[in-house]
Amino acid sequence: MPKAVASADEILDSQRAAFRSVHAEVEQGNWQSVHQYEALLKDYVLWPDLRATYLRARLELTDDAEIIAFLNQYGVLKPARELRYRYALHLAQQNRMSDYLDIYRQFYQGLEIANLDCLALQAEIILGQENRVTKRAQNLWLVGNSQADECDPVFEHLRSQDLLDRNLYTDRFNLAIASQNFTLARYLAGSIDKKYLNEANEWIKAQAQPADFIAAYIDYADTELTRKHFVFAVERLAFDDPLAANDSWHQLARRFSFSKKQLSATNRHIALWAARARLPQAEKLLSSLAADDQDIETGKWQVRARLIQRDWRGVVDSVDSLPDDEAQKAEWQYWKAIALQETGRVEAATAILDALAHERSYYGFLAADAVSAPYSLTEKPVLHDPEISLAIEKRPDLIRARELFFVGLEGRGRGEWDDTVRLMNSDEKTQAALLADSWGWHSRAISTVAKAGQFDDLRVRYPLPWRNEFETHADNAGISYSWVYGIARSESLFMPDIRSSAGAIGLMQLMPETGRRTALEIQMPWKGQATLTDSSSNIRLGIHYLHKMFYRFAENRVLATAAYNAGPLRVEAWLPETGSLDARIWIENIPFNETRDYVRRVLTDDAIFSWRMTGQQSRISNEMPLVAAAGTPPRVASLD
Repeated sequence: MPKAVASADEILDSQRAAFRSVHAEVEQGNWQSVHQYEALLKDYVLWPDLRATYLRARLELTDDAEIIAFLNQYGVLKPARELRYRYALHLAQQNRMSDYLDIYRQFYQGLEIANLDCLALQAEIILGQENRVTKRAQNLWLVGNSQADECDPVFEHLRSQDLLDRNLYTDRFNLAIASQNFTLARYLAGSIDKKYLNEANEWIKAQAQPADFIAAYIDYADTELTRKHFVFAVERLAFDDPLAANDSWHQLARRFSFSKKQLSATNRHIALWAARARLPQAEKLLSSLAADDQDIETGKWQVRARLIQRDWRGVVDSVDSLPDDEAQKAEWQYWKAIALQETGRVEAATAILDALAHERSYYGFLAADAVSAPYSLTEKPVLHDPEISLAIEKRPDLIRARELFFVGLEGRGRGEWDDTVRLMNSDEKTQAALLADSWGWHSRAISTVAKAGQFDDLRVRYPLPWRNEFETHADNAGISYSWVYGIARSESLFMPDIRSSAGAIGLMQLMPETGRRTALEIQMPWKGQATLTDSSSNIRLGIHYLHKMFYRFAENRVLATAAYNAGPLRVEAWLPETGSLDARIWIENIPFNETRDYVRRVLTDDAIFSWRMTGQQSRISNEMPLVAAAGTPPRVASLD
């Protein structure tokens, strides 16, 4: 009986499986495991990625001709571009400066990549091509931050040639001061004179201990530099203690001739930090600012300060004082409606709330709650266009992105997907989003359908991946799985490998130390980053940690959500000193923009996921108990 011919899909599945099975060893520079699959993989779209990975791992052992041949064949692809960058660095490390310059001048010159630029200057110095070195090296010197390590030999060359004079040191010192990089400034001052060293030390004192600095230097002469020091110190103090900063500033303003700009900027800075700290004096400080010193930011915080004081007439006045395009935003229209309602102008309030209730958003849902209207959860699926979809699906760049996703290199796939989708029109983006959704690549589906301006396909925008894991662990923790889905979507957009700038990892964006402690608590094996990038493990750890926050804050979902994002200690510091506060007002006054937006987004997503999963409407106002004063005894968290 003749052997059945494998279908294209079967071959593709085999190629993916083969790639996954050998990739880890290839990363270590071992090609041996590829031999048994070579015939299968050579025709695979990710063959260049596999070869580039191998060549990167063996740069020191690979013949130049092999690398150059690969770059000539695949140079436009991302893996080849990455290999070229590594190869260029390798040439420089091997002191093959002429070869390095050839690559640099063809591919990197003019891109302003400091380490590569400085390596090129090193090469020109070594090769005796110094006619253009001095000016370019001096330009690289004149930055207010620490420069790339590769620049150190170039700067040393300038010193040896007496081409780094006092003026260049002074200019860079001033740039470092302007960038508030005072440690660099102190280092530079060592090559200028004691006067500059003293100045750098004074900046460092003002930064580290602003209150002590102000007290120690208040009798100094009224110079431009002294005034700059005091302005900086007061701004630093305002971050921790706005009222102390305000008292110090008034005292200083009577003794020193600050410019109008300095007075205005510092008054504004103090008032804003007082508002962010939810101080009773904040509204007065904001109101006392000169008209020229008030802007959208001070206007928004004045609304928030008056909300805390429950000054409803003041809230209406503050909203109406905002620029019209800002005042018409849902956030301020909602609060204006509530304020109108509180002052007895029910008809005007209802008209605003009725209009807002048609929006599928945090404020739209709150408005719907206020007038007992249904949420705007009507779903309108985007339509599949077979012709556009087929054309997109055949694009080599999108095929590469798809395959990177399927073999587990999702991060690399996202980069290639985004580069491709960026150039599509809205119809193409819509079909690309549907393709990504059909592959289970939810982060790209959510992102791309939004870029296409299609916001009503709730199935695509609010998918339910890993549903069994989410529901099982949420049930065990005694918390809502729609809430957990809202957390995961807001944290990672369902990207299991994502790492934040702060170092948080995975679907539920856990810091490694938090993950390690949580794994110990629930007796889960801990393998570091590998545990956090494993979807099931990350979900379990994240839900347990969220459960802890839920019980730490007396089952207040608002506070637990904020704590998940900003940390429990910050949330405890944001609690009222006495009494209690409407949760909506507490959310509005979260001092961090990121956390405020995050809490609103999670609550909104929670309601949408609840509707997606149950078909029932869950009102977000029901999850907003009063925020009690600090000192309420926390409940002890436990999880089987």
